Amino acid sequence: MTQTGVLASTMASPPPRVVVVEDDPSVAAGLVRGLRLAGFEVELATDGTTGARLAMAPEVDAVLLDLMLPARSGFEVLELLQRRPAIPPVIVLSARTELGDRLRAFQLGAVDFVPKPFWVEEVVARIRARLHTPEQLRALRTVAWAGVVVNLDARTVTVAGEPVALTRFELDLLAYLVQRPGRAIPRTQLASHALGPLDERTDRTVDSHLARIRKKLGPAASALTTVWGIGYRFDPSGER
Repeated sequence: MTQTGVLASTMASPPPRVVVVEDDPSVAAGLVRGLRLAGFEVELATDGTTGARLAMAPEVDAVLLDLMLPARSGFEVLELLQRRPAIPPVIVLSARTELGDRLRAFQLGAVDFVPKPFWVEEVVARIRARLHTPEQLRALRTVAWAGVVVNLDARTVTVAGEPVALTRFELDLLAYLVQRPGRAIPRTQLASHALGPLDERTDRTVDSHLARIRKKLGPAASALTTVWGIGYRFDPSGER
């Protein structure tokens, strides 16, 4: 299969959309960041009423739901979701781990229950297990073009079969871009989703990281195009 064919099979479908309903700021921030870096589109709700509204949208692929929420409880959100013609997979994330709570969540339509605290990586794996076949999973985890292979799960990059050493921030930025081909991503969005909380998160910081990534990728870096006045785009179709 050609490199172009690998890319086409890898990126043919849009990223799955996940609604996170969580009122704890630190837990919510960790989930949103981890899911976005894993390639999901994420919407966040910090109360049950907003969460139910977002989860009812037809384009939602999965829901992560806390049980103890302001406005409406997670149980009430599950009850409301029963009105949908097709209910997306709902994974409950909760510190309420008593058997009665777990059984009630399953009776109301939840497909999984993850007790807090949890590893975000495990939550990502559980979502993928509910959404995809093994073949689709392999496709989601690898992006390839012009001799470059980015393995999103192993967090490795090779160019012409040779490993390339990227820093954590460089790899996070590259992963965020290659999972959104053809989209102009603003610098502020890249900084918010891919740079650490202690980073200055300035346009210059993003530009510096992208410059180093381009240098390490060589000619294939022409797929990382600058969108003047906005940010950057991953455009493998325009790679030379």
